[in-house]
Amino acid sequence: MTKPRMSTSTTRLLNEPSDLQRALAACRRSFLSTAFFSLFVNLLMLVPAIYMLAVYDRVLLSGSESTLMMLSLITVFLFFVLGGLEWIRTRVLVATSARLDEHLGERVFDAIFTQSLTSSGAVSTAQPLNDLVQLRQFLTGPALLAFFDVPWMPIYVGLMFLFHAYFGAVAVLSMLLLTGLAVWNEIATRTDLAEANRESLEATQFAQRNLRNAEVIEAMGMLPRLRARWQAKQFQVLARQTQASTKAGLINAFSRTYRLTIQSLVLGLGAYLAIQKQISPGLVISWSILLGRALAPLDQMIAGWRGFLGAREAYQRLDTLLRTIPEQASRMSLPPLQGQVKLEDLVIAVPGRNAPILNGITLTIEPGTTVALIGPSAAGKSTLARAILGLYPPARGRVCLDGADVHNWDRTQLGQYVGYLPQDVELLDGTVAENIARFGDINADHVVEAARWAGIHDMVLSFPQAYDTPLIGGGVALSAGQQQRIGIARAIYGRPRVVVLDEPNANLDMAGETALMTTLMQLQRDGCTVVLVTHRTNVLQAVQKIAMIVGGKLALYGPREEVLATITQPAPSSIPPRQAGAASLPRATPAVAGPKP
Repeated sequence: MTKPRMSTSTTRLLNEPSDLQRALAACRRSFLSTAFFSLFVNLLMLVPAIYMLAVYDRVLLSGSESTLMMLSLITVFLFFVLGGLEWIRTRVLVATSARLDEHLGERVFDAIFTQSLTSSGAVSTAQPLNDLVQLRQFLTGPALLAFFDVPWMPIYVGLMFLFHAYFGAVAVLSMLLLTGLAVWNEIATRTDLAEANRESLEATQFAQRNLRNAEVIEAMGMLPRLRARWQAKQFQVLARQTQASTKAGLINAFSRTYRLTIQSLVLGLGAYLAIQKQISPGLVISWSILLGRALAPLDQMIAGWRGFLGAREAYQRLDTLLRTIPEQASRMSLPPLQGQVKLEDLVIAVPGRNAPILNGITLTIEPGTTVALIGPSAAGKSTLARAILGLYPPARGRVCLDGADVHNWDRTQLGQYVGYLPQDVELLDGTVAENIARFGDINADHVVEAARWAGIHDMVLSFPQAYDTPLIGGGVALSAGQQQRIGIARAIYGRPRVVVLDEPNANLDMAGETALMTTLMQLQRDGCTVVLVTHRTNVLQAVQKIAMIVGGKLALYGPREEVLATITQPAPSSIPPRQAGAASLPRATPAVAGPKP
């Protein structure tokens, strides 16, 4: 069977370096500088061996105290130089880590945000930020420095061969053995650690979801059962981690034991060679020091292998994220939004569902019009509201604001002309004024104006610090109705041209609904286009047109009185749609019932 061929654009995309690779490439000079300093660090690591060789073979034989003093002073000076170079290369890597965060911090944050939007909130985790931190920590840890020291190991081996062939042979065999242990460590722990990380992430997300529903869990006594599920996931994580740690611990213990043993035994081998007059006594101590230094990088790599594997997995996850969600290109600013909303054969589909949520919606809302979206539950009303704001990418068709595709607008520019109140209102960490002002520069007049339009000015003044009252933890100190009314003020802040309200009266009492009606009338007078999702009939008094959504399709659309009259007609066999292509609405599935206005 012929294998499918990838398109040229897909192949080019896979071959192009990702943002993560480009960021690391931008740090290449820093890595080269670290390697340059590592050369001198490793050369100065020879100082202890040379000092011991000179003391045993020169000073002890000559008995010269002045020579010993001079050698000691030079050695101390070189040790200070060595310490300075170690500090410098550490600082270089710290600066490299900060530079990497400077290149990728905002990019990763935006990618997480976009991922959460495109997955309809199903994936909402800050794990990529943790991955970036883990990658940065690896860059500043001792394991990476060991990788820079490994290339200079041949210097030590070459010197040991100069001392005696036996010394060099023992060093080479020891290096091969430790390298084999490092490979064994990789093979033995890779699968277990990968599974442990995956299951740990699932357990963390499970706990986070439960915390968001703490009141429901507590009220209905669900905590023991959910805790048992979390513990089952944790047991899996612990089992994997224990298995990996046991294997890694065994390998590390064997590596450390071998290193200590061989460093001791080489003293015996050196003593034997000295007795045979093949080397001088000073070479016995010097060789032991050189062997320890030659094997140290490998030993550090084995000890830090878990950190290396974690950094590698973090790199792979970040690389996949940044390749999957490319950086959004900057867009040219468009003229100020006037408020026209036009849907052209809009189809919204999500993975895992056989039928699209919205199917072929064609609708035009003129500027300054207030439209109510009604219909049965799960008909697609909230999806349509989000699609108008460009929160869902269409599978077909498009959403246009003032004739321009909503996805062609610069989101920062568009945001000042748009207001949105979701079904589940969650205020952000900050003051009341900051939440209303959308965390931009606070214009006190505009904040108070939005609060007055939303009918919450007096309510806010009753707070401990009025508009400067902090709302910590998403406004947990406020009732659901208070959060919703502050959310309405946030949506209308700055007099936007298009406002989308999804069930704005879901948590409101009678006073709140009265204030909402006043807000809608004020928005109409201001010429704002309002799209309102609702199941309640009383709020329909403040709208001009109604769009009825049934089964993801536009069943009815027109002036309020005509649509309500059509809905309340006594048992017609079919209702002629007001728009070509719209499905007729059977009497058996009314969405809103109520008296004619």
